[in-house]
Amino acid sequence: MNWDIIIKYYPKLLDGALLTLELVLISGVIGVMLAVPIALMRASKTPWLRVFPFCFIYFFRGTPLLIQIFLIYYGASQFEVVRESALWVILKEPYWCAIIAFTLNTAAYSAELFRGAIQAIPNGELEAADAFGMNWLLKTRRIVIPRAFGIALPAYGNEVVLMLKSSALASTITLLDLTGMARTIQARTYTPVELFTAAGLIYLIMAAIVIGLFRYMESRFNRYQYYKPNVDQMGVDKQ
Repeated sequence: MNWDIIIKYYPKLLDGALLTLELVLISGVIGVMLAVPIALMRASKTPWLRVFPFCFIYFFRGTPLLIQIFLIYYGASQFEVVRESALWVILKEPYWCAIIAFTLNTAAYSAELFRGAIQAIPNGELEAADAFGMNWLLKTRRIVIPRAFGIALPAYGNEVVLMLKSSALASTITLLDLTGMARTIQARTYTPVELFTAAGLIYLIMAAIVIGLFRYMESRFNRYQYYKPNVDQMGVDKQ
């Protein structure tokens, strides 16, 4: 393995890694903001209110992310009404097309995670909120969303890691993310083993950081699950 190539182009790979993190962070934040109302609609007891979220989730979970990227980046330009609209300023840029595709995709997966978490909230907690006289909005803000987030947090951490790895598809629409940068340099140097090995190690490091961050968030957000009372302070005599 030619370590000189890795050392020489390592700063370029880090630039690509920063773009990867930027894509994941922006699409992840916006995706969660979309996922919460979609999950609430999906968990609603009103049948007609569940139609749109069901179709949205079914489409974006049932089709490959690569197809979704191509439909947004290449497909939108096929319509003259889109090219002449104000949206063309955004849709003509591969960066924003990738953001839109990643956002919608992760919103669909996250909404289904949150939907399951909402339905997993113990009925006793919801009944207690009703007993305190909370209306639907207050109960949702104080009980449903915080509890659902805590329940879904471990699974959502996996979703972020999957999104981090799926972000490599951004290179298919000319973006120089980590994978795109490695492919570009490899085309010049003809050293695929060195560059893709280095890129893979960077992905591993980023994934480890994300996993560690979510483990910390889980231990803080769900700390009641790890609480162990001190029996000595409770005056319990151990036999």
